[in-house]
Parts: sequence; structure tokens; C-alpha cells
Amino acid sequence: MTSGPAGLVPKVKPLICPNCGGTIDLRGFGQTVNAICGSCQTVLDATTPSLAVLQQFPKRARVVPKIPLGSRGAWHGAPYEAIGFQVREITSGGELFQWAEYLLYNPYRGYRYLTEYDGHWNDVKTLRSTPQVISASVIRYNNADHKVFQNSVARTVFVLGEFPWQVRVGDPVTVRDYVRPPVMISSEQTGSEITWSLGEYVSGAAVWQAFNLKDKPPEVKGIFANQPSPYEGRIGRIWKTCAWLLVLLCLTMVMMALWSRNETVFDQKYAFDSARSGEASFVTPIFELKGHPSAVEVEVDTDLHNNWAGFNFALINEETGTAYDFGKEVSYYNGTDSDGSWSEGSSKASLTVPSVPAGRYYLRVEPEMDAKSGSAMFSTEAMHYEIKVKRDPPSLVFFMIAFFLLFIPPIYVTIKTFKFESRRWAESDFAPVSSSSSSGDDD
Repeated sequence: MTSGPAGLVPKVKPLICPNCGGTIDLRGFGQTVNAICGSCQTVLDATTPSLAVLQQFPKRARVVPKIPLGSRGAWHGAPYEAIGFQVREITSGGELFQWAEYLLYNPYRGYRYLTEYDGHWNDVKTLRSTPQVISASVIRYNNADHKVFQNSVARTVFVLGEFPWQVRVGDPVTVRDYVRPPVMISSEQTGSEITWSLGEYVSGAAVWQAFNLKDKPPEVKGIFANQPSPYEGRIGRIWKTCAWLLVLLCLTMVMMALWSRNETVFDQKYAFDSARSGEASFVTPIFELKGHPSAVEVEVDTDLHNNWAGFNFALINEETGTAYDFGKEVSYYNGTDSDGSWSEGSSKASLTVPSVPAGRYYLRVEPEMDAKSGSAMFSTEAMHYEIKVKRDPPSLVFFMIAFFLLFIPPIYVTIKTFKFESRRWAESDFAPVSSSSSSGDDD
């Protein structure tokens, strides 16, 4: 035995194809049962000295393996050589689907496989123990449940290299796949014999690096049965983070409410009669705003009924003359109709002036309203109202905005996760959702 690059790969054994005279290199030695001539694709019996011909396909189209046979690479910490290749296909929904399987061999560790479909790769090994059947749709292996994904009848349509089992093009095998990403457990049944295997999703880049392949791995298309979700495990973490941030936000809101002055610095009642002539505007007595620059809230509470009123305000600093102009409209209507009682608007309103420095201030107020009768509850002409000014009131606007913004990331991740899974299971024979939910471009 001569050493390969890692000192474990034996020298190949050359044989001559009895059909075309081509050279066949056997790498599995005594374990090889079938060998396929690379020149004429004839299936040969490697257990006989004469390499008896088992199957001939002189006109079959040739498929070029993406991993050339004879390629050696370090896989799972050991040297493996690609010695066999086959293309298998199934029919689902009236369509044909094909995938490739590569047989890898290490003389001390035995066989394992790499499968590829639309750029999705799986590292596959044969199971020594049988999974536990929990139900018609669930099996358990290593204390983990795997859900059935697909039932199919697979047929080999192209073979190359050598295999430690009898391989024939066209022979059917019943395949049943169970998934728990990134793992897929499959059963292959031929007659009464069932073989179980475990596949784990791997990237094409990892395969290319292991076998020192040139160019780039094939482009990934769609979502594969056991492809790990890019959002796996993120839902729980992001919702937990959201919950902690909400708690922190609520505590901050309570602390801000406790720290705010929320001091009423002015409170006075007035009346306005739209029927009277003369100047409607007036100024209030002076009031003092204390502390650091903070918000000032002006509240107006009226006895309006089926009418509206407008208020133009100016908050003026007595010493500097600095004025903050603002206005507010108040309207309230109600009544009854065939659907019952109804109401619209409100008889009170408030507005906030942000970051007002400390000092002595007064309000200039200019009210206006519709001159129609029925403007107030207790008088056909006059409106009674109360003006209240508060210094540094607690504000919930920032906290309400922050509250809703905190929910955006977890809701986004949740939607993307369910969309990914619905598209995965739309390809299943046991899809829990309709295939229409899987439409759209890949993410």
C-alpha cells in the first residue's frame, strides 16, 4: 500500500473493461461490488475475475461529476477519496427532480456520501441503529424528533465509478425523508430490506475547500428540506430582548414621571360670548416657571356642545419679551340617529411647548367661535372654559413611540421565519400550508 496525501489512501488497482477495453481504476479493492466503466458506462461485476458485464448503456448521455472521481480531500478530519457517482431522480407533482450522490471512501473509516441538489449539499452516513418510530409522521433519533417531509420512489439514471453494493440504472428504491434542520434522516427500502442514513446540511464552499476544487460551487437555488433557517433560534432571543427592553422602558417612564415637576402654575376660568362686540383677546396674570428648561403644557377645558372654538395663544416672557405662539381648535358634536347615540371630537384639548426656560411669563389669549346659538350647554351665546398651565408635565409621546418601535424587530424576524418555513414545507408531500404561501422571490 502506498500513501496518499494524508498517508491513508491506498494505491488504485487498474482493470480492463471487457466491453470497450478502457482502464478501470478500483479504489475500494475487495469491498467493491460493482464498477462502472468511465468510457462506456457499462456496469460490471467487480466480484468476478472477468468483470462480468451486468448492464450496458452505449447511447446514454454522460454526466460530469462536480467532484471528479479520484479527488481526495480532508473530510471530518480524515482523508477521503471520491470513488463513486450516481444521479438519481424522483417524480413529484408530475415533475422530475434529479440530484447527485458522491461516494467517499477511507480504508480505515469506510464509506460516507455527499449529496447535491440545486447547490444544496448534505454530508451523509449510514446509521448503525434504527430510529424509533413515534407516529406515522414522526421518528426519534438521539432523543430528537424528526418530521416526515417526503415519500418518493427514486431511480438511478446515471452511474460512474465503483460501489460496495449492487447498482443498476433504473432500479427503484422507496425513499422516505424526515427532517429536523440541519439534519435529514432517510430510509431506503428495496423489497424487505431497509437502510437508514443521516444527512447533515453543509455548504458548497466547505466541500470545495475540503477537496481543493477549482472555480466556485454551484449556486444555491430555493430552500432545501433540511436547510438551516437563517433565523433559527433568533425568535426566542429577540422576543426575550424585546421583553427586557419593554421592562426597562416602563421603569424609565415611571422614573421620568416621578422626577418631573408636573406643577400647575396657572389655573383660571373664563367665559367668551361671540355675540358681544369688542376686543376678544386678553392677557392672564403673571405666573412663574421654575427649574431647568422643560416643557409647558396648556390645557383648555370648555363646555362646548355641537360647536367649535379656536384659541390663539402666546406664552410671553415678561422680562425678555420672548414669545411662543401656538393655537388650538376645540370641537364637540353629538346626537342620535337610526344607529343610536353618537359623538365626535372633544370639548377639551391640550398642547405642549417644549423646552421653555425658567422665568416670569403670562399668556395672551384670543378666543373665537361660531356665533350660532346653542354654542354652550348653559347659555345660548357664551362659552365657559378653563385654562390650566403646567410646568414640566410627564410626557408619554416618546415612550409610546419607543414602545411600538421595540416591536418592529421581533415581528419582522417572526414573519421572516414563518415565511422561510412555509416555503420549505411547500415543497413537502406533507405541507402544512398551501403552496401559494410560498410564492415570491428568494430572500
